[in-house]
Amino acid sequence: MSGPAAALPEPGRVVHLDEVDSTNAEAMRRVLAGEQGPLWVVADRQTAGRGRAGRAWVSEPGNLFASLVVATSCPAARLGQLALVAGVAAVDAIRGAGALGPGARLRLKWPNDILIGEAKAGGILVESSVQGHGARAVAVVGVGVNLASAPGGLGCGATNLAVHGLVLSPHEALCFLAGTMRDWIKIWNDSAGFARVRDAWLARAGSVGERLTVQAAGGPVTGRFSGLDADGALVIVGADGQERRFTFGDVSLAGEAQEDDESR
Repeated sequence: MSGPAAALPEPGRVVHLDEVDSTNAEAMRRVLAGEQGPLWVVADRQTAGRGRAGRAWVSEPGNLFASLVVATSCPAARLGQLALVAGVAAVDAIRGAGALGPGARLRLKWPNDILIGEAKAGGILVESSVQGHGARAVAVVGVGVNLASAPGGLGCGATNLAVHGLVLSPHEALCFLAGTMRDWIKIWNDSAGFARVRDAWLARAGSVGERLTVQAAGGPVTGRFSGLDADGALVIVGADGQERRFTFGDVSLAGEAQEDDESR
């Protein structure tokens, strides 16, 4: 099994760098200099890739490191929905590029992980900036996908597309991702169309009732996956039958080791 042989659509405006500290950091520097997007910043190698909460992100050559700059009128409190938009787009991009091998289940884990089975194949990090009173927010949506290799020695399992039979170059992966991101950002429509994104995300996620643990600010909370609320927060049901909602926190599945970093 291999990747696409046909001509691919161009991904739009792209800044391609041989090496950078972090594609998200470079994209944000451009935002602070006035860039409004849409613009992709991609790199062959990152020297200081970042995940959520400032964690380090391993950046092996041959994988996809890409950050999209996009302006939005979305309220600041809902900008986190872009992580769910990007998750749906990433799964659709991988599916559009070709089939994975038998038994390889591509799925999402809240809030921003791309999994094959229970092993991490990629992640997402959203950051934003608002310049001046009444200005539109400009978001940076970082997406990392393990195409050819996966880091070892992490606290959780990691995998890559190639070992599951789908061979893609970073450029090919970007072409597919740019198309699906364009489509889903249009559907999202500055949060007005989030209901469709939410439904699509749930269709690509684990089953309702799946056991998981959230590393919340007050300590770990274990329960069963119940879905997402109308704004995209995670909803779980505890052993006491009570629903709890989370807008932030690392999530591990039953039997999965402590989560590592999240993305870019």
